Amino acid sequence: MGEWTDIWNERFRAPEYAYGEEPNEYLREKLEGLKPGKILFAAEGEGRNAVYAARLGWEVSAFDISEEGRQKAVKLAEKNKVTIDYKVGRLDELSFSKDEFDAIALIYAHFPAKIKSALHRSLTNLLKTGGIVLFEAFSKNHLEYVKKDPNVGGPKEIDMLFSIDEIRSDFAGFEILELNESVIELKEGLFHNGTGSVIRFMGMKN
Repeated sequence: MGEWTDIWNERFRAPEYAYGEEPNEYLREKLEGLKPGKILFAAEGEGRNAVYAARLGWEVSAFDISEEGRQKAVKLAEKNKVTIDYKVGRLDELSFSKDEFDAIALIYAHFPAKIKSALHRSLTNLLKTGGIVLFEAFSKNHLEYVKKDPNVGGPKEIDMLFSIDEIRSDFAGFEILELNESVIELKEGLFHNGTGSVIRFMGMKN
C-alpha cells in the first residue's frame, strides 16, 4: 500500500488540480435530484466532488490514502466557503459507523483489484436502509479507448476496472435505479480527457 500511496501523493502534489475543480457530471446530475443528508466520498482525492456536495447543503465526509489530496481538498473547501470532514487512511483504519450515511459516492474510486469488492461491501454497511450509492468508474472495455488515446486516463490493469455483473454482485440486495455501461466524453482536469467507457450505477439499499 505504501507504493500506492506514493503514486497518489506524487500526482496530487502539483499545484494544479489533477482532475479539475468542478464536480463529475454524473454526480452533479444525480445529487441535484436528492434531498441533502449525510454523504461519504470514498477515494476522494483533491475534493472536487465532496466540495460540490457541501455547496448543495450535504454534510460531507471523505477519505483517501493521500495526505496531499486532503490538503488540496481542504484548500478547495476554503475557497468555496464550505467545510468537509476529510480523513486520511484505509477504510478499515477509520472510525465511520454502521448505518451512518444517507449516500455514498464512488467516483473513479479504482481500488487495487484484490480489495475492491470487499471494500464495496464494507462501504454498504455504513449506509442507512434506503440510502443511495452513486458510482461512476471505468469499465473493463475502457482499455481499448486508452490504447487509442492515453489522455483519457484510468487504470491499465483490467482487474482494477469494472463490469456490470461485478457491480450487481458487489451491491447485491440493492434496488438498481440505474446501471449501464456508457461511452462518454471526459473533460476533467489534466488526467481525464477524451472518449472512454464507464460503468454508471445508482442503487438504493434495501
